[in-house]
Amino acid sequence: MSNAPRSQRPASVRPPGSVPPNSMPRVPALPRGEGTILVTGACGRLGKHVVRIQHRERRVIGVDRRPFPDKPKDVVHEQLDIRRKKLKDLFRAEPIEAVVHLGVMHDPRASQAEHHSWNVAGFQKLLEYVAQFQVPKLVVLSSANVYGPQPDNAQFLNEDAPLLGGARFSEIRDLIEVDMLAQGFFWKHPSTETVILRPVHIVGAVHNAASNFMRLPTIPTLLGFDPMVQVIHESDVVRAIGRALVPGRRGIYNVAGAEPLPLSHIVKILGKPSIPIPYTFGKALLKRLWAFRLTTFPAPELDHIRYVCMVDDRRAREELGYVPAMPIEETVRSVELESW
Repeated sequence: MSNAPRSQRPASVRPPGSVPPNSMPRVPALPRGEGTILVTGACGRLGKHVVRIQHRERRVIGVDRRPFPDKPKDVVHEQLDIRRKKLKDLFRAEPIEAVVHLGVMHDPRASQAEHHSWNVAGFQKLLEYVAQFQVPKLVVLSSANVYGPQPDNAQFLNEDAPLLGGARFSEIRDLIEVDMLAQGFFWKHPSTETVILRPVHIVGAVHNAASNFMRLPTIPTLLGFDPMVQVIHESDVVRAIGRALVPGRRGIYNVAGAEPLPLSHIVKILGKPSIPIPYTFGKALLKRLWAFRLTTFPAPELDHIRYVCMVDDRRAREELGYVPAMPIEETVRSVELESW
């Protein structure tokens, strides 16, 4: 990441966005609270949080091949693979008001073939059913990582920025393809209000690279680099998903938490020691540890503590009415708390 001094968030001109939300004809969605919401990836920590919030207002079907033993009693859990035809039966059985797609595989040790089959082929099948059964709303959780940490990134990237995350990190390419498929679906099927959310690094009780990095007993940093970092608490992501489900919302939205901080400040909030290492040494060390399965961090992850990748989230604030509720200090410290 670059070492440019912290700058103020731009506030004068609204970023145009790759998919302007008002550029397509409006179609009536089912009133909020009617119909059923189908949530893929419902047994992940984020998925469970979404299900527990949404089932208070609507009927919810959670789809995940993993078990869901602690699900709310009135939530239907379908333990199936989204690539299987049985998924079609759910759409045929009852009116689906909205689909929230969280079922993206992020396991860096899974093969590229498995990643592609699950993330891309599975999502294509889901899109086929959303179109066939004329689902009024589709919310897809992408990631700001699709932009990629780059040495020449602008201080804040808007929704028009190119998706370069796969240039150095091949594992992110499937996520970019999912994002692009969702954009294509937006234009081909205007009868469905498609919303693509690109949150920054999600932290909290979730188990992902950002949270796991912040849980390390000693935080590694790179000599000569102290990048600005954006993080968002999982509860704020769930809040953004709720705003995206409101009828009339469509388009691409960057989603961020509280104001960004230098990595060194985040380490201070955690109250942990840090150890600065040269980039070349760190990259070689991670490659060796990865080969022997002694780390969960592939070497390309180092770019996230080297180059800047921050987003401008004004569209989400202005058009979705999204505002993060978690202060930055609580967001950072949440990684050490017990899961709910």
